[in-house]
Amino acid sequence: MKFFIDTANLADIREAQEMGVLDGVTTNPSLMAKEGITGKDNVMRHYKQICDIVEGDVSAEVISVKYEEMIKEGDELAELDENIVVKIPMTADGVKAIKYFSEKGIRTNCTLIFSAGQALVAAKAGASFVSPFVGRLDDISTDGMALIEQIVTIFTNYGITTEVLAASVRHPMHIIQCAEIGADVMTAPLSVIKALLNHPLTDSGLAKFLADHEKANLPVKQ
Repeated sequence: MKFFIDTANLADIREAQEMGVLDGVTTNPSLMAKEGITGKDNVMRHYKQICDIVEGDVSAEVISVKYEEMIKEGDELAELDENIVVKIPMTADGVKAIKYFSEKGIRTNCTLIFSAGQALVAAKAGASFVSPFVGRLDDISTDGMALIEQIVTIFTNYGITTEVLAASVRHPMHIIQCAEIGADVMTAPLSVIKALLNHPLTDSGLAKFLADHEKANLPVKQ
């Protein structure tokens, strides 16, 4: 399973890259705004900076909602770097845009997926990735992981090559569950990825090893 980091923070992206676990980056207008990145030129420059750090895919989201405007904006994003994946919302105009980009050989990530039907339509239109939002479904007392499993099953049944990208991942168990189900990709903040490193027995075991080493290497009294 690929690990993407869901952020526009360059320091977090560099840290994940240095850890050796980073396969790509996902962003959205909210994450850009969180980093204070405003204005088209600044946003485009920031996407390029991300691409210069990361060797894998970088999902860059259009902010337009009309087909013609999505096409114009998506073409501009795709020209930034070969690693750019144009992120398109799950709407009727968005599905048309996915078909357009697919025919041009431009990869797409269909975002804001909340049902298997939406995922199937996006895949048929040629989406490279579909992004079901696990955490947001959990927020409304719906099983987000059940949706991931359903989409994975459908895509496996028909040999659909669109990758299932689990988004809105909130905690380490989401990551483990995605891996068990067979999601192709998961995207999460750096804090969630780093939480996989933690276990109290690891901490206590390391503390004991170091304490035993210190005792065994005390200076000999003359």
